[in-house]
Amino acid sequence: MFEQVVRILFPVMALVIIGYFIGRWLKPDFRPINRINMDAFVPALVFSSLSTMPLSRSELPLIYASLISVLIPGLLMIPICKLGSWNFKAWAPLHMFRNSGNLAIPLFTYAFGQQALSSAVLLFVVSACLHISIGLAVLSKGGSFKQIFTAPVFIAAVAAMCINLSGTHVWEPLYEATKLLGQAAVPVMLLSLGAQMTNMKMAGIKVGLISTAQSLFTGAIAFSCIYYFIPLPPMQLKMMVLFTMLPPAVMNYLFAERYKIEATNVASMVLFGNFLSIFTLPMLLIFAFSL
Repeated sequence: MFEQVVRILFPVMALVIIGYFIGRWLKPDFRPINRINMDAFVPALVFSSLSTMPLSRSELPLIYASLISVLIPGLLMIPICKLGSWNFKAWAPLHMFRNSGNLAIPLFTYAFGQQALSSAVLLFVVSACLHISIGLAVLSKGGSFKQIFTAPVFIAAVAAMCINLSGTHVWEPLYEATKLLGQAAVPVMLLSLGAQMTNMKMAGIKVGLISTAQSLFTGAIAFSCIYYFIPLPPMQLKMMVLFTMLPPAVMNYLFAERYKIEATNVASMVLFGNFLSIFTLPMLLIFAFSL
């Protein structure tokens, strides 16, 4: 079992480590690279995956599970933030919107094979759409539907699902082009995540540890709800063990900085949460494979 976990995590962590050294030595500005990734590579990955994914009512349980994994932690953080006198806007989104893109997609494909890619992308799309709708509403007192409908990820997802559900076949050269472009998304995500870790400061370790413990707790409650109330196939159930307890998405920091909501604390929670996943993910993988 330990060897299997190492096989799964090594390719992911190797690229993160390479990204860390790139960040230390070259100090590149990943902001334009991340923008290209989110506006071109990721939508291409979403389109190529969802347009050929066998979609039916059988996917509804996975969508319900993804909604639970986002909403339950958010509800749990209301009393937790009141008890700890923490800012709900700063702390709650990190437990709702996890690293479902640059960590989850490669992790799921390495753990469960290529047959897990479509489910991983579907989980990412649901989480991303909730993040740019509910997430922005929490931060900005309202948000904007225009931000949702004009997001390249959302447009790619809608186009792919329309093509898929209508039974139309994507023109083969177009499919190959989007597939080729989408293959760049995951490596860029992992390198960017590694480069972000160069910004970690020891002063933020307390906040990072508290947030990580909270994240595992709220995620475990969400998974328990999914386990007992949502009928999922074995592979997808194992995926949800990881999905509900992933570290926070880097996008949380970008939004916190934009809306000036404890950006320093949020950065510490994001960076230390992802760093500590080196230790939490092996335990979660062992538990997932035991189901």
